[in-house]
Amino acid sequence: MAVIAAFILNAGLNFCLGLLLAKLMGPADFGLFGLATTGAVVLNTLVFEWLRLSATRFYSNRVRQEEPWIRHGLDRAYAVLALVLLVASALCAVVGATVEMDAQGRFAIAAGAGLAAFGIGLFDYHAALTRARFDGGLYLKLTIVKNGLAFLLMAGAAWLFPQPVWVLLACGLSQFLPVLVLRRPLLDPKVPIVCVRVGETWRLFRAYGLPLIAANAIYQITPFLNRSAIAMWFGLAEAGYFALAADVATRSLSMIGTALDLILFQLAVRVDEHEGHVAAEAQIGRNAGIVVALMVPCAGGLWAVLPAIQGLIVPEAYRGPFALYALILIPGLLCGTLLNFGLNPIFQIRRKTVPVIAAAIVGLAVNAACLFVLPAHFGAPGIAMAQSAGLVASTLWLAVRALTGPQRLRIDWWDVFAACTSTLAMMACLAPFRHTDPAVALAICLPLGVLVYALLVALFDIAGLRGLAAAYLRQRAVTPTA
Repeated sequence: MAVIAAFILNAGLNFCLGLLLAKLMGPADFGLFGLATTGAVVLNTLVFEWLRLSATRFYSNRVRQEEPWIRHGLDRAYAVLALVLLVASALCAVVGATVEMDAQGRFAIAAGAGLAAFGIGLFDYHAALTRARFDGGLYLKLTIVKNGLAFLLMAGAAWLFPQPVWVLLACGLSQFLPVLVLRRPLLDPKVPIVCVRVGETWRLFRAYGLPLIAANAIYQITPFLNRSAIAMWFGLAEAGYFALAADVATRSLSMIGTALDLILFQLAVRVDEHEGHVAAEAQIGRNAGIVVALMVPCAGGLWAVLPAIQGLIVPEAYRGPFALYALILIPGLLCGTLLNFGLNPIFQIRRKTVPVIAAAIVGLAVNAACLFVLPAHFGAPGIAMAQSAGLVASTLWLAVRALTGPQRLRIDWWDVFAACTSTLAMMACLAPFRHTDPAVALAICLPLGVLVYALLVALFDIAGLRGLAAAYLRQRAVTPTA
């Protein structure tokens, strides 16, 4: 539970930090910052993501004790790649300072994005190690320190030096320093390492991780291209409107999905390690039902409270475009969460990543085709439509691959039907309150939506959630007397 609590805390504070930065920087500077941070995420994906994925898949408490070369190989690979990225960022900074002499020039922003990518990669890698060890307390400490530093450094930089490059530098530092502060509990016991084993682990990591990062990189490049298109065709201020809407909608939907994935995929890996592939695939099928049962109502709830969010917490300069962009993005972002947390794990556990790459290429192709058509008819919102269309196409393609054929993922289609029908019923109950006073709408929609959907889950036991909740409550009732 500490892992779930840490992630919810992290997502909530990042949500608030994004709104604060948007207010302090203004639409144009926030648009450039959003473009640069998206580039940093792409860079992190290309350089470090294969190591994080390998840590998630191959590292555990058992491996920590019995196969120490796994962690040693991960650390060495990270150190080499981090050095290369830091050198490249330093060169960009030198060129920016001596040739462009502009803090908002391309080389200065590239240097800031590189340093942010370094920090993000370092933090995500060590966070993945703590989750793989099921060390929720250490993960919670990492998250608390990181978020405290992020508010202090990033908000301070945006207030004192409201130029994107300084906020990017603060972003990198806020991710790097928690790992430095907590470096001792993050270390594994020192043991002699056989160099041959390190070489074997690198080959294993490349074979597993590189195909997956190809897909992840495509998914990250797509929003980067879309934000670049908005900035070029409609200006940085419009890119700022889009960036805030995309960030808020993405965080709102991915918070539950990622929190679930932190536990569910590690559970599947543990089942695979102790009970075999058949049991692990059955577990992934059950996990997929839980993801659908929780993510679909989250999307419906976001639709219901979107006008209230805009009226209450979105800075005034962003209102209007914010609600429009977020509304367009919700279907695509929902599909993206179902793809990442419901469908991808079956291919990860089978170590067959070609279908995941193909799905990403399908989405990129649909997104690109829509960019040639939709902006001409709908203006900047057409780019948001293109992004949603690409994510929907990727999800449909991968769903066909995962859910058909002799090796299809076994899921309970009743759970999918019940989750979708119950969400529609919840949305119907909330619709009359959407456009009332924002504070009243939020106060009514949140508890009412949770109550309606919870009652329907209790009635139909969607994805076994009623049984899981009952088992958890029984355990809580017994624990104090144990």
